[in-house]
Amino acid sequence: MGAGLAGLHTARLLARRDLNVMVVDRRRSLSTGIRTTGIFVRRTLEDFDLPDHLLGPGVRDVLLYPPSRRAPIRLTSDRDEYRVADMPAIYQQAHRAAESAGARVLLGVRYAGASAGLVRFAGAEPVTARFIVGADGARSRVARDLGLDVNRRFLIGAEIVHPIASGTTLPAFHCVLDPRIAPGYLGWVIDDGRHAHVGVAGYPHAMRTGIRHLLDAFAADAPGRAMPTGPIERRGGPIPIGGVLRRLACPAGLLVGDAAGAVSPLTAGGLDPCLRMSELAAAVATAYLRTGDHRTLDEYSGHALRTRFRGRLLLRRTFAGIRSPAAAEAAVALLRGRAGRAVAARILFGDGSFPTVNPPHVQPATAAPDPTT
Repeated sequence: MGAGLAGLHTARLLARRDLNVMVVDRRRSLSTGIRTTGIFVRRTLEDFDLPDHLLGPGVRDVLLYPPSRRAPIRLTSDRDEYRVADMPAIYQQAHRAAESAGARVLLGVRYAGASAGLVRFAGAEPVTARFIVGADGARSRVARDLGLDVNRRFLIGAEIVHPIASGTTLPAFHCVLDPRIAPGYLGWVIDDGRHAHVGVAGYPHAMRTGIRHLLDAFAADAPGRAMPTGPIERRGGPIPIGGVLRRLACPAGLLVGDAAGAVSPLTAGGLDPCLRMSELAAAVATAYLRTGDHRTLDEYSGHALRTRFRGRLLLRRTFAGIRSPAAAEAAVALLRGRAGRAVAARILFGDGSFPTVNPPHVQPATAAPDPTT
C-alpha cells in the first residue's frame, strides 16, 4: 500500500524474488502529491545506484543563519554532501523498475481496510493477500489495521518548488534557525540546478499561524533564493520524528518508509532510511513467506534501531527547546567556535544520520541496491 520510494523499492525487491506483488496508491499520477524535497545525502549516493541524470549538482556548502539572518556560519565539505533529485522523475522511474521486475502497480485506487487476508478498496474489487506492506505514509492506515505501532510525534513541513534560470545560483544549502517561522526545526533553501526548493517545517502546536502563511513569509526574503521563471508547485505534509517504531511487523504484514517512522529524528531526513529499511523489509518478508516461520519477523524490529537513536532523540529534544529568537541567536553563536563547528559538521556531513542494522539470519534481498533502474 503506497507507491512512494519505499513502497516501490520494496515491491521491486519482492518481485525480483518471484513473489506475486501488487502495489496500490490512491494518486492517479506519481507526479502529484509529492511530500519530499528530494535531498539525497552523500551516504545514500554512495550506497545506492541512483540515476545521475535525475540529480542536481553536488552541494558542498551549508550556510547556517540565526533569526537576524546576519553573519551566517559557512560549513564547507571537500566532497559533494547533497544532491537534489527530480522526484517526479525518480518516482516514474521507480514505477517502471517495479513493473519491469514483475510487480503490478495500480494507481487511482484508495485503500479502505484489511482483515482476515482480505484487502478492501474504495471503488474497486477486494483482493486476497497473504502479506501487506504498509508504505502509506506517516499516518498509516495499514499500521492501525494490522495492530502495529503508529507514529505520534510529528513536524509539519511545507515547501514551494519553482524553476530557475540555469547558472543563476551557486549550489548551497541555506538553513535558517528561527522559531518564529520554523519552531523546532529550520527554514531552508536549496536548488537542484533547475528548480529552487524553499521550505519550512516545525511543531504544529508551536506555530502561531498556519504553515502556508509561515512559508510565504519566509519565502518573501529567504536567503539564497533565486527568482522563479515559471509556475510554483507546493508540497507538504507530516514528518514523523519519534524514531523508528518498535513493533513494525506481524504475520499479516509490516511497515516501511514514513509508516515505520524511518526518518532521522534529528535531521528529519527520510530518503536514506526508506531505502535501507526497504532492503531489510524485503529480505524479512521473503524469508517469512517462504518458510512460514514467525520468528523470522523478529529480524524486522525497531528495538535494535531505537537503541542507536538515543543521542539523536536527545538532540531533537534540545532542538525543540529553542523557542525564542534570542535562544536561536545564542545557539548559532555557540556553533561559531571550533567545537561548535565540529558538531555542526558532524551532523550535516556525517555518515551516521540513520544507522544500518544487518539481519543476522536473513539473506539480503539484493546484492546491489538499485532503487530506480
